[in-house]
Amino acid sequence: MSSLSVFDNLIDQEHVISVLREAVSASADISNQSQEMTHAWLFTGPPGSGRSNAALAFAAALVCKSAGCNDCIDCKTALAGTHADVELVKTEGLSIKIDEVRDLSTRASWSPAVGNYRVVVIEDADRLTESAANALLKVIEEPGLRTVWLLCAPSATDVLPTIRSRTRSLVLRTPSVAAVAALLEEEKFSSAMANFAARASQGHIGRARHLAKSEDARTRRQAILKISLLITDVASAFKAAQVLVEAAKAEAEEEAEKRDDAELASLKEAWGQQGSKLTQGGAKVVKDLEKEQKSRTTRMVRDYLDRALLDIATLYRDILLTQANSLDSIINTDLIAEITKISNSTTPESTLAKLEAIMSARTNLSHNAAPLLTIEALMVSLK
Repeated sequence: MSSLSVFDNLIDQEHVISVLREAVSASADISNQSQEMTHAWLFTGPPGSGRSNAALAFAAALVCKSAGCNDCIDCKTALAGTHADVELVKTEGLSIKIDEVRDLSTRASWSPAVGNYRVVVIEDADRLTESAANALLKVIEEPGLRTVWLLCAPSATDVLPTIRSRTRSLVLRTPSVAAVAALLEEEKFSSAMANFAARASQGHIGRARHLAKSEDARTRRQAILKISLLITDVASAFKAAQVLVEAAKAEAEEEAEKRDDAELASLKEAWGQQGSKLTQGGAKVVKDLEKEQKSRTTRMVRDYLDRALLDIATLYRDILLTQANSLDSIINTDLIAEITKISNSTTPESTLAKLEAIMSARTNLSHNAAPLLTIEALMVSLK
């Protein structure tokens, strides 16, 4: 049975839902750009908080004739990113470039096809290049009466200050472990698995669901934790870094290869390939796709490493809790012997320093630092 509202799918975000409901109510009067309803919004929150889900739910409610019933064709297509009046922008590469924003602004200026609004959702506004962000700023400064922009980013500081000043900000929080576990139990996972996945994911709903579903994911996570436990000197630190980065590249390339071949074959067919020849202009399009695919693979490597660092962070979190004699919420209970041994031979200050080093490495990776050098520096600090 469907939920009563598109907002029912947002977990542990009641403060945001309340604001969005008021905005949807105010949106009935298109000419009234009130404090409740405005033309540009910025959804921020940590990974897994559901910021893009919140933006899509809001978009669905704005184009739905019943304010987000979650049952009509408008709601279903909006949430799927296929609604005629909802433009979903998501990049699998490292950045969103100015040409994409220019094309987007042209489409955004069109009148709505079936609803009251055209809604543009940019999932990774933090990946806008500087020129692309400036192009977007010009569009937001001169809003169309029936166009709504919904930007998503990890934090407000990840977008230009001038863009921040022209948007209404909504900050999502990391869902509680209890809320994520309850969601997984509703999806028919066992209580033990739901609680483990919710804790191990640090409240990241997507990652929790993936851990609960996939035994391979749990096995890889276990291997990553054991790699970090084997670091005893500089040589083993460099070896651990090499293993981790090579594993990230192998997984990314394996996944990319499956997608790349199918995408290239489909594109060449669309451009009327005959033998090895394409119709005029086809070669450039194929070259552009190959460039995008390479960028996507690079991002997949960084995303894999980021997940690995979050898993390693749970280990040091457990060590810190053990040092504080607080064992009730230990995540990695199967490694309790190793955790206890390390906690007895180090200080809480040392553990905190290592957690800070992990978070710093994640930040550096997000700023396109060289993966191997970044992970090597981290592993040396964890030895």
